This record gives sequence, structure tokens and C-alpha cells, in this order.
Amino acid sequence: MNRSFFPKECLPALCGFLMILWGCSPAGKGLPPLATVDQVDLTRYVGTWYEIASYPARFQKGCVATEAEYALRSDGLIQVVNRCRKESLDGPLQSATGKARIVNPPANSRLEVSFFWPFWGDYCIIALDTDYQWAVVGHPSRKYLWILSRKPSLDDGVYRRLLTGISAQGYDPARLRRTLQP
Repeated sequence: MNRSFFPKECLPALCGFLMILWGCSPAGKGLPPLATVDQVDLTRYVGTWYEIASYPARFQKGCVATEAEYALRSDGLIQVVNRCRKESLDGPLQSATGKARIVNPPANSRLEVSFFWPFWGDYCIIALDTDYQWAVVGHPSRKYLWILSRKPSLDDGVYRRLLTGISAQGYDPARLRRTLQP
């Protein structure tokens, strides 16, 4: 059964949390603006991405086998479908559908994502493989971070290099938690 990430009775609290999250200052205290990649070809970026690691986030509590699917829409927006299994690889499938908009064309490396109107959250592509096989997505506050891959696993050498890169951007690699994938 495909259920929503968030039960309806939790929506008021979630909306309040999202207002706090997305009302954050553009950069973390004392940190420079978050640097994004120079260019993203959206036709290559869309598709399925598997979460390899992320900073723990309340809205993803208990999620394993986390993945995101992006698709271009005819109105210029991007459809976003996030999925995960709760607590175990054979746990119930949960999903949330939203949309994203580009905020820095033609670079296309800064997006805003919305799962609940009227709230939009920053989605900054801060590292991207030239073959679009992995990506790192962050938030200007440095409170959120995701390492994504086209496959459910990522080479350890690549992962270690990404840790060095995120550290240079003001992120603490020790906060990352690996995501259980099949």
C-alpha cells in the first residue's frame, strides 16, 4: 500500500515545522553563501536517485531505502516523488509528491521544492558527477544534506572524496548517516 509520508493528523505540526525550516537565514551563522555547481542539465538530472547518506531529519525519521524521482512537467516545473520504506527494507512504502522550480536559470543548480503549498524549501546542488551518477544536495543553512546516487550504492572512494568536498562547504561530515538500501 502506498501511504503518505505524513499522517493527516500531523499536518498542522508539520506545517509549523516547515515554516521554521524554510524561514531560516540564507546561510548558516558565520558561513559564506553555499556554492552550487556551475551548470545542471535538467534532462540528465531527472530520473531516479537513491539516498546514500543524509543528515538526520525529523521528516525522514525511520526511513530506509529512500529514493527520489524527478520528472520534467509541461508547465516548466519538476515533479518530485520521494519514497522510503519505514523501519526496514520490507516495511511499508511511504511517499510524498511535490514540485520544484528553478530559481537560478540557466545554471539550474538552485531549486525550491514544495510538498505543501505555500511552503518552498531550498534545494541546492552543490556537487554533481560529470556523468550524472552521483549528486550532493544541500541547504544554505547547512542543516540539511543528502548524498545521492543513480544506484543504491556508491563507491567508497567517491564517498570519501565527497566528504572532503562537503567539509569545504561548511558541513560536518560526522553528522551524515548512511541510508540502508537493498
